[in-house]
Amino acid sequence: QVQLVESGGGLVQAGGSLRLSCAASGRTFSSYAMGWFRQAPGKEREFVAAISGSGGSTDYANSVKGRFTIFRDNTKNTVYLQMNSLKPEDTANYYCAARRGIVRSTQSEFESWGQGTQVTVSS
Repeated sequence: QVQLVESGGGLVQAGGSLRLSCAASGRTFSSYAMGWFRQAPGKEREFVAAISGSGGSTDYANSVKGRFTIFRDNTKNTVYLQMNSLKPEDTANYYCAARRGIVRSTQSEFESWGQGTQVTVSS
């Protein structure tokens, strides 16, 4: 398993942007597909985006397509989530997750999880 630490959350006005980062430990980062999930108060945790180990394949939830971009820098063992045109409904705790193998969107298939970073979008 890898250790994951998220950063970059904060308070932003609707229409604004934030970039989340997730730093991973270990020497085999490129063998892990990475995902971002989020959980709003009183709601189930949901899939946001995922990226393959090479970065060549991505997947997004319909609710964020065209606004969020997931990308990674394997030389820095870091995956990012660029969030643009933020909406109040994007407010949630955002989690980074890792799994060996191909891109998936089901959280039960991810092996390692970070502690989360809070994103709050004000209207």
